[in-house]
This record gives sequence, structure tokens and C-alpha cells, in this order.
Amino acid sequence: MQPANPYVNISAYKFVTFNDTLEKRSQFRALCEELSLKGTILLSPEGINLFLAGLREQIDTFLTWLRADQRFADLEVKESLSDRQPFTRMLVKLKREIITMKHPLIKPEEGRAPAVAATTLKRWLDQGHDDAGKPVVMVDTRNAFEVDVGTFDNTVDYRIEKFSEFPDVIAAHKDDFEGKTIVTFCTGGIRCEKAAIHMQNVGYDSVYQLEGGILKYFEAVGGAHYTGDCFVFDYRTALNPKLEATQTAQCFACRAVVTPREQLSPYYIPGKSCPHCQKEVRAELQEA
Repeated sequence: MQPANPYVNISAYKFVTFNDTLEKRSQFRALCEELSLKGTILLSPEGINLFLAGLREQIDTFLTWLRADQRFADLEVKESLSDRQPFTRMLVKLKREIITMKHPLIKPEEGRAPAVAATTLKRWLDQGHDDAGKPVVMVDTRNAFEVDVGTFDNTVDYRIEKFSEFPDVIAAHKDDFEGKTIVTFCTGGIRCEKAAIHMQNVGYDSVYQLEGGILKYFEAVGGAHYTGDCFVFDYRTALNPKLEATQTAQCFACRAVVTPREQLSPYYIPGKSCPHCQKEVRAELQEA
């Protein structure tokens, strides 16, 4: 009997020297097609970043093949399950960076910022301070529309539109965090890994990254100290703290996140428009 949620969705990344991306691209693509996997794999000289979905046996076969390469032998993977394939196609892309920050001197492979495990972070947030007695401040490194779907309570959110804006914004607010411990976080850990290194480079003396990001936090401790869901880049749009798909959607036309309440609007036509589109249209008409 087939399980109710037969599709395994995995996300993973690793910063590691990967200079043969061009040669490896065809191998990745051929294997994923053979295994009927779908999603996106980014290959870069600084490492790998992937989001894939398929049946359990095929996913396990892919990971066994990938980990046979010593560079990825210790690749850690975050999993969730779904009742259908969340991706429509399979892409293997070559990129300059696996997450664009436009700071080439930041090289996580050469040394990470300290990481805090989900269980430790929950304990810090429960008690209101870290183990040294310093207040803990959460800093969201994601884009504004992702934050709007859900984030940690009392988080610092600078409303950035793309990750490459983060370095200048956080450098300009250094004095705001005097005497505090900062924990940077993102969906799966990749953005906050670069963010924490940059913060150390510009003089922050007590900064951590959340190991494995929000998804690992959900997996380990659930939704404690977190309000809302976590945006993900596939048809599910958002996952709740149980790593289940929610009713949140994303507009095909303008790419805005559409909440269940907003989906009741007559302007929400799946695949065509949403209330956010209508606001933009009205604003343009008023300006005209």
C-alpha cells in the first residue's frame, strides 16, 4: 500500500571547493532524469545547493551517489514529505555563488561563524538570554515577502528585497546590538551562514547562525517562539512547524504570497491574479 505522502522533499547545501562543475553538470542531470527526480540543483565553485523531490528509493539512490564524492560525503539533508511532486521540472544550473551575496571574500569553507543548535536556541529563548547571560536577538536574513509568511517572535527584520542588500544594512546597524548575542537565521541555513561570517568581519563579537535554519528548528523542536509558517520555494509555498504544507499560496502573476484569508477575495483567481495585483493596478490608475 502506497503511503499517504510518498514524495520525499530534500534540501541541502555545502560550501566546498567545486571546480569541476561543468563536467559534473551532465552527470547530475542524467542521474536525476533517470531517477525521475525534479527540483533545482545549483553548482558553483563555492559549493552545492539543492532542492529535490522524488520517491524514497530514488532520493536515497541519488544521495548515495552524491556522497560517494568525498567532497559531499558529510552532506546533511533536511527532509519533509508531500502527497505529490512539488516541482514541475528538473534544473541543474551553474552559478558564481550558490547564494548570491556579492562578497567574494566571504568563504564559509575556510571557517564558519559559530552555530547554535535548535535545542540550544529554544533553551536560550525560553530563559530570555544565552548561557553567558546576554540577551538574545534574532536577525532574519530572508527577503521581506518570506518574513511576512512567518518568523521568530520579536525578530529584527530589515525588509530587504534581496540577500545582496543584507551586508550594507547590517553593517549600518552595528551599534543596535551592543552587549547582545545575535542569532542569524534563514530557511535552511545557507544565507545565515554567509551573513554570520560577514557580521564577524565587520566587528560583531557575539554572533551565531542557526544550524540548519528554520526547517531544522521545526524538525527538532517544533514552533516554539515562532509565529506563522515558513516560506519554501515550491508549490507548497509554506510549511507549518509540523513540516506540513499549509493553505498559503503564491500568485502566479505577481509572485506575492496570498494568505488563506486573501484567497477569499474576488480578485484571487488561481493562476491569474490576486488582491496584491489589484492594489498595484489601482495605484497605477491613481498615479495616471
